[in-house]
Amino acid sequence: MPQVMEFKLPDLGEGLTEAEIVRWLVAVGDVVAVDQPVVEVETAKAMVEVPCPYGGVVTARFGEEGEELPVGAPLITVAVGVESAPAGAAQAPVAEAEAEGSAQPRPLIGYGSDHARPARRRRVRPVTAAVSAPAAVPVPVPAPVPVPAAVPVPAAAAGPVPVISPLVRKLARDNGVDLRALRGSGPEGLILRADVEAALRPAAQPTAPAAAPAPAAAPLGERIPLKGLRGAVAEKLSRSRREIPEATCWVDADATELMAARAAMNAVDGPKVSVLALLARICTAALARYPELNSTVDLAANEIVRLPAVHLGFAAQTERGLMVPVVRDAQTRSPESLSAEFARLTELARAGKLAPSDLTGGTFTLNNYGVFGVDGSTPIINHPEAAMLGVGRIIAKPWVYRGELAVRQVVQLSLTFDHRVCDGGTAGGFLRYVADCVENPAVLLRSL
Repeated sequence: MPQVMEFKLPDLGEGLTEAEIVRWLVAVGDVVAVDQPVVEVETAKAMVEVPCPYGGVVTARFGEEGEELPVGAPLITVAVGVESAPAGAAQAPVAEAEAEGSAQPRPLIGYGSDHARPARRRRVRPVTAAVSAPAAVPVPVPAPVPVPAAVPVPAAAAGPVPVISPLVRKLARDNGVDLRALRGSGPEGLILRADVEAALRPAAQPTAPAAAPAPAAAPLGERIPLKGLRGAVAEKLSRSRREIPEATCWVDADATELMAARAAMNAVDGPKVSVLALLARICTAALARYPELNSTVDLAANEIVRLPAVHLGFAAQTERGLMVPVVRDAQTRSPESLSAEFARLTELARAGKLAPSDLTGGTFTLNNYGVFGVDGSTPIINHPEAAMLGVGRIIAKPWVYRGELAVRQVVQLSLTFDHRVCDGGTAGGFLRYVADCVENPAVLLRSL
């Protein structure tokens, strides 16, 4: 006999606790195979297609496109062992079934098998049962009366409430809203977040005495939810400023010889080398000399942890916002390999296809803000790292070269560092070595 299995939003890793539904890839009644993607979600780090560990017929979906769901909330239910849609599957979700024995889910491809997080069982109720009477009982149809979507109306004393989203239930519970007193504006009377929020607005207005003048209207303006990637960036930057006593030093450098070396490298057949790759190679050599800057601070243990490998993050601007993909073991890569990896990760970032693992684990960040046409910056450290090298635009400027005034390609370099891991002497030594390599690439060859 077929079993109906409930598939919940899995833990997508790296401490993510929620995801927004971007696009459903299946509909109620569709037949799905094991590990077939069923929904595309957007986390605070990337767009992810979520595969289902069950094969069978989709009997219910939970959540609308654009809605945020917490990890562990139901996504879909699947009738396992059914090869076609059961009667009535497209009309109403089926009730919750117990998952036993051989029906245990397989680990999701790419997400591991961590089941440490306890899952709270939810009873899946047919939505239509809350908005229609039994077929055997004739119900008179009253004349239509226009009622705003979220105005409280009398509800039946019994029967399930037409709410699917756990976030809507929580919002109502936290604010004391009786869901039975609301008329939903969704399909078949489904109560949406907007319905609960509309019910809260009148209650939030203070009642002024009749003789008192009305309070001044609040300033109008566009309100943008601080969630998703923008929310994650805000939280990380705020935490960095709260925890890290940062300092910044900077220096101008003559990059003429570095640009000439790059031109010579790219004049021969083979993979091309980017300026960012050359700067990354210089950074890894500098970190080998000054390992204090490739570290993190363990507040719980009150220790500085120096890290053996350089996992180099680099800032990439995308339509979704600023992302920092990570190049693993950058200290082992050649300039050609670094160029190829930068290009690969940048393309994935712009397409919104970076995995959470591509955006975490960095130990040092290289920030090329010169692409925005600016010379300098005092960037915020990418927590929990200890330092970031900023690179401004490379531009022709007057420069004293070999005792004479000349026009040279000049760049400003800035280092923001965690003052807990080192003092100014170490930071200055690191930045001076980077500048020396930029001005005379042969310095880098001597250190290899």
